[in-house]
Amino acid sequence: MLSWLARVHGIEVNIKRLNRLYYQVMGLQSVLPGPHTSKPVPGSKTYPYLPRGLSIDQPNQVWQTDISYIPMSGGYLYLTAWIDVFSRFVLNWSLSNTMTAEWCAEIHEQAGEKWGLPQVVNTDQGSQYISEISTETVLKKSSVQLNMDGRGRATDKAFIERLWRTVKYEYIYLYDFDYYNCARDHSTLGPGLPHQFYPTGPKSLS
Repeated sequence: MLSWLARVHGIEVNIKRLNRLYYQVMGLQSVLPGPHTSKPVPGSKTYPYLPRGLSIDQPNQVWQTDISYIPMSGGYLYLTAWIDVFSRFVLNWSLSNTMTAEWCAEIHEQAGEKWGLPQVVNTDQGSQYISEISTETVLKKSSVQLNMDGRGRATDKAFIERLWRTVKYEYIYLYDFDYYNCARDHSTLGPGLPHQFYPTGPKSLS
C-alpha cells in the first residue's frame, strides 16, 4: 500500500501512520473467516513432523495436504488438495460446503489410486486428519508414514500454503489447476513447471 500510494498518487506516508489510519481509524481488518480449520481433538494421537531436515529429491517422497477457505457471494466453501512436495504437482483437489474427515480421507484415496503411494504423508493436527477414519486410510497402506505439523508452526505447511496463495490471489475463478501444473513457472523449480518434475502417467497401486 505504501508503494501504491507513492507510485499512483505521489503520496509519501510513514508506515506507522498508514497502519494507524487503516487499522485504528478506518477499522479495516482481514476478510478471512473466524473458525480455524486445524483445531485438534483433545486426547487424539498426533504424529511427529518428519520432513524437517529431510532432503526431498524425488516425486512421491512426500505428499502434503491442507484445507483452505474460498470466499463465495453467500459465504465460504472449503477447498482441500494434495500436492507432491518435490514437484509441487497438484495430485487431487475438491470443494465442499462441509469439512469432514470422510471427505479428506476420500480425496487422499483417490490421489493414491491415480498416482501411487508416497513414502510420507504430511497433514496438520486438525480434527479431520487425526480422526480414526483419516489415520486408518493412510496407515492401512503399510509403506506410508504419517506425520503432522507442530502446533503453531505455520511454516511446516509452506509448500501447500504457496499453492493457496497462487490459487486465491492470482487465478481463482479464472483458471483450473491445469494452469498451475502446466503453464505457470515456479521459481524454486528453476523456474520450471510442476508437470515437468512429476511423472504425469497415472500409476497403479500394485
